[in-house]
Amino acid sequence: MSKAPARDDQPRSPDRFRGTRAAHRDETGEDYVEAIAELAARIQEVRVKNLAAMMGVSHVTVSRILKRLVGEGLVLTEPYRPVTLTPKGQRLAQRAAERHETVLRFLVAIGVPDAQAQIDAEGIEHHVSAQTIAAMQRYTRQPGTAKGDRPPTP
Repeated sequence: MSKAPARDDQPRSPDRFRGTRAAHRDETGEDYVEAIAELAARIQEVRVKNLAAMMGVSHVTVSRILKRLVGEGLVLTEPYRPVTLTPKGQRLAQRAAERHETVLRFLVAIGVPDAQAQIDAEGIEHHVSAQTIAAMQRYTRQPGTAKGDRPPTP
């Protein structure tokens, strides 16, 4: 008796992964505009070398990503000038920072140690819906949720 191939046995199409790759590009862009905003607040003039050091990548990688972000209207660059965010980039950086802070507060509230929460928040912030972010915000605003305390049961 012949058995039909399981769904997992079917050849995979590259189309299945296009959405994931696009999401990862968006993540990288968000991380970079957030990093530019953070550095600009600390050191005023953000240079490629500052971003490379902060992100732990080469200046070539930073330059490639900045070129893409310029094309998306998020960043302005000129030779021998600091990297700056456009108004669109500033808005994206603000939203990304708010999402990060929400996820971080939530993780700490449920008992994740601060250092681990910081690491985890970096990834999670890109993969949760606006609805989930709103739920995290509601949770952390409840009395008794600081530093892992459980909220009162209704």
